[in-house]
Amino acid sequence: MSLSGRTNKTSILDKPLSKGKGEVSLNCFALLFSEIVQYCQNKSQTVPELQNRLHELGRKVGVKLIDLYFVRERGGKREIKLLNILLFVKSTLWKTLFGREADKLEHSNDDENTYYLMEKDPLVNKYISVPRDKSSLNCAVFIAGIVEAVLTGTGFPAKVTAHWHKGTTYMVKFDEAVVARDKHLEEK
Repeated sequence: MSLSGRTNKTSILDKPLSKGKGEVSLNCFALLFSEIVQYCQNKSQTVPELQNRLHELGRKVGVKLIDLYFVRERGGKREIKLLNILLFVKSTLWKTLFGREADKLEHSNDDENTYYLMEKDPLVNKYISVPRDKSSLNCAVFIAGIVEAVLTGTGFPAKVTAHWHKGTTYMVKFDEAVVARDKHLEEK
């Protein structure tokens, strides 16, 4: 009991995410996401504009996920090494969002700043019917926005894009400073 006579109760915002069943019905998710795509489509004239809107919405979700995961689950502790944050995204973040890990994580042979996250069948593309005139539309740009916000918000500024290649490939291109910092940490 506190001095004012009221009991200290923990709010729902202070409780950890891992307790209880944190799953959302697939039907509910599919309906909600298809409505998000329709909303963005109504506000857009071209496919790139539609993808930019989905990417920005994904970024907003990603910013919230940083707060939810790192503040609640890890007590504010964040990763400081590049490979560790990529493995966090591939495994923990993907499991939190989709119930399974991403299929593959690869480092580019040509560019040391570029990594590829691969997913054969992204959930966001599974229940979206794409019209013929918008065949280049990849709704996975929404996930790319989430990943970009998580990486940038945890101190690893990057640009993340989604491409059709072996399913969907998320190309993660880190700023030069991130790679330089990681090399410096490895030297210690």
